[in-house]
Amino acid sequence: MPVMAHVLTVSVGRPQAKEWAGLGRTAIDKRAADGRVRVGELGLTGDEVGDVVHHGGREQAVHAYAREDLDFWEAELGRPIRDGLFGENLTTRGIDLNALEIGARLRVGDDGVLLEVSYVRTPCNDFKGWMGETGYDATAWVKRFAQALRPGPYFRVLAVGTVGAGDAIEVVQRPAHGITVRDMFVALNLDRSRLPELLAVEGLTPKARRKAEDFLASRG
Repeated sequence: MPVMAHVLTVSVGRPQAKEWAGLGRTAIDKRAADGRVRVGELGLTGDEVGDVVHHGGREQAVHAYAREDLDFWEAELGRPIRDGLFGENLTTRGIDLNALEIGARLRVGDDGVLLEVSYVRTPCNDFKGWMGETGYDATAWVKRFAQALRPGPYFRVLAVGTVGAGDAIEVVQRPAHGITVRDMFVALNLDRSRLPELLAVEGLTPKARRKAEDFLASRG
């Protein structure tokens, strides 16, 4: 039987001082929360953002990563990877998060939480530093992570509520434009010629829209 899409783990974290972090502090170390966790417009209760310029806000309120993608990295790195290690709030199973369209809407659990795919995770030196600190091979980590095309999406919160481990995930709306999480990641990080494709997304985040429009302007 196919595995029903569901939340495996809900994780939160607060900023910690780290010498390798760009701002000297980072909240990438997420740990499993006990019980149900409140989801508000700016994210999960008990979760904070260390770098508010590049993370957080309504357009990047919740980050999710699939257990299947963590399993891929376990095989690549040769060591177990716990849920939350990649800094995700929701570790999922049974759904290909990277194949979701930007703007796809997910209902999580029975407490009314509705999430909309809004943006993609971009690897950074803080991520590299964290992987190195926790004992993994961080050699060329940013490049390796990017080339794997398994970034995981960010969500905006359309309806608040609570989430917990075991909550079912239901995709309730998929836009017709066909631009996926993986497509957005490629356009933003690997192939800038694809940036104009993003303009087909209704409700495209201002950050992505600026990049697409700046690219078009540079081409005259």
